[in-house]
Amino acid sequence: MLTSINTATFRPLPQGVDPSSILAVIPALNEARHIETCIRSLMNGSPLLRLIPLTVADGGSTDETVAIVKRLMAEFPNLRLLVNEKRLQSAAINLAATAHATPGTRWLIRCDAHSTYPPNFILHVAEALKRTCAASVVIPMDAVGETCFEKANAWIVDTLLGSGGSAHRGGRKSQYVDHGHHAGFDIVWFRSVGGYDEAFSHNEDAEYDYRVCKGGGRVWLDADIRIAYTPRGSVKALARQYFNYGKGRAKNLRKHKARLKLRQAAPILILALCLTGLVAGLFQWQAFILPAGYLSVLAGASAAIAWKHKSLCGLLSGVAAGIMHLAWAAGFTWESVAGKR
Repeated sequence: MLTSINTATFRPLPQGVDPSSILAVIPALNEARHIETCIRSLMNGSPLLRLIPLTVADGGSTDETVAIVKRLMAEFPNLRLLVNEKRLQSAAINLAATAHATPGTRWLIRCDAHSTYPPNFILHVAEALKRTCAASVVIPMDAVGETCFEKANAWIVDTLLGSGGSAHRGGRKSQYVDHGHHAGFDIVWFRSVGGYDEAFSHNEDAEYDYRVCKGGGRVWLDADIRIAYTPRGSVKALARQYFNYGKGRAKNLRKHKARLKLRQAAPILILALCLTGLVAGLFQWQAFILPAGYLSVLAGASAAIAWKHKSLCGLLSGVAAGIMHLAWAAGFTWESVAGKR
């Protein structure tokens, strides 16, 4: 089990936030390793937290996730379990907003089973929504890990090489943004734009933010509300995650006829150059310089991170970065081609 990690500095308890106006939701699927730590961190702080409905929307877990949640329900009477037959995170949030919201619910808080939350997180997000009048509040994620690969993944993902400078990856400035890691919604806005599009298994958050901004809503990044996030712990799991991220981004752009940002186009260019170099190199060896150059960048990043953290685990950071780039680009390309059929 993960140790609770508080990545936020001390913040006073929010004032004027009515617990009865909040609904918190955790989408879950086979999260036995993380779910108890997540729930306990969310309940850490003010006694008011135990008055806020906390729904775990389970997508059919085959591990001990449901058993753990049921055991914790005896300790936390506000904890509820909801069966999410559609399995997807987008469907989990929509279902909870329909099934467990009351007429007095104003703020919908989304929580991630892979995350560890600072004290009073739910109250702070609700307060930020109320204070800013934003349609959505997003927050930075500070990646942490236990295993060697998780650590390497965490050390690289929040860097420019790992995430391309995404504002919600280690960001330190509170500001209005066009997208970020979802933490909370004004439920009036959530319902007015139709909630999440359940056709999206990934990238549903960016697709949602696009519709909100197009409709005149604003997305507030609160850099003072931070969470610790555990990244994927294996090559296979990380590759699958980023392949699906890439597919989701392509689907999002196709739906809204939007364009890629430069940082999103970079992995596709890298994949294209590497494949071109490998094929052309069979006929002209100098072309191998293209993939070799990319591998050199990853190797250099691995060495730098291993040195910075004084850990040999850092040598896997370049591997993690390469998987993120190439799997994302492959997923984007696959969806761009297959999705048009």
